[in-house]
Amino acid sequence: MNEQAQWRDWLTVLRTPGLGPAGLRERLAATQGRIDQVLAQLQRHASRLDPEAQAWLKQPDEARLAADLDWLAEPNHRLLCCTEADFPPQLESIPQPPAALFVSGDAGLLLHPQIAIVGARSASTAGKTTARTFARHLAQAGFIVTSGLADGIDGAAHEAALEAGLSTVAVIGTGPDLVYPRKHRGLSAQVEAQGVLISEFPPGTGARADHFPRRNRIIAGLSLGTLIVEAGLQSGSLITARLAGEQGREVFAVPGSIHNPLARGCHRLIREGARLVESASEIVETLVPAARALGAELAQRLERLPAAGAGRDQPALGGWRDDPEYRRLLDVLGHDPVVLDELAERTGQSAAVLSSMLLMLELEDCVEGLPGGRYQRLPGI
Repeated sequence: MNEQAQWRDWLTVLRTPGLGPAGLRERLAATQGRIDQVLAQLQRHASRLDPEAQAWLKQPDEARLAADLDWLAEPNHRLLCCTEADFPPQLESIPQPPAALFVSGDAGLLLHPQIAIVGARSASTAGKTTARTFARHLAQAGFIVTSGLADGIDGAAHEAALEAGLSTVAVIGTGPDLVYPRKHRGLSAQVEAQGVLISEFPPGTGARADHFPRRNRIIAGLSLGTLIVEAGLQSGSLITARLAGEQGREVFAVPGSIHNPLARGCHRLIREGARLVESASEIVETLVPAARALGAELAQRLERLPAAGAGRDQPALGGWRDDPEYRRLLDVLGHDPVVLDELAERTGQSAAVLSSMLLMLELEDCVEGLPGGRYQRLPGI
């Protein structure tokens, strides 16, 4: 089966009305991941499906499928399927995991430890400043900042990571070829160039209210924890927080003034058990053990894929000891706290590469991340 035919089968099945990710995954499990057999079964038993699905399977829209294939043919575009080795393992444990993701950018970033930062679209200036501060420090600590490309807190978090020269993940509620809100076209292009943009929805899919809760489960599922910066009592970001909690992930909330309506959602989360945080270092301290728990599986996959923003492979846990670049980093790090920019100057490596390397060393208890985006080599190393 040639690649073009395989992708056409995937796209045909993904666009089958009423099937959904759960139905597709069940059929893939029954056919050992053979998408051609899944499509053949659907066509053979189409009479059991609703009329819209029957019509599509009998006569798919060839122009639509051709446009999908054209999108996939573009550089750095990909359909990442759940049957592939580099599909994010974090998503396998969430309710209704997606069967495939449309990816623009570096899909390898999806395997790195992530922190979701979300909040109000109508965020205050102070709230956006807070989101930027947390995003910058968390990105410099080695976590990929993940959000939904929405206005307000989401956009501020993405921008801060990009401005620091680091990567970010945007999970969107439209097709991968559309931008919502439109004002974020420039930001979307930056994310694609410097990070990765992903969607569960095929090209051409417009914004719909029910798409965003579905998107939120992926944001929460990819991330080790979710930080809520500002949120009203009806904010969609509270859905992301709830989903993160249901998925067994950490939920963090920034408190605010009792007179600020956008603080009430955060205060409710804190009353319900979310961690109150005032600095990024508190989040890093909490999430490093979770990153270590996921580290073995992630590192096995990262060993076969490019590190974030790098042209070199990330070693498996422990494998850094035989890597001269890691040894050199430890040598120039010394035992006094140093900021990322200084390390970049000493090593000649980019901030993105260094962040990835430092996180690996932190997981191995060789380096400690300190407040203010500083790093220190631990005694005895």
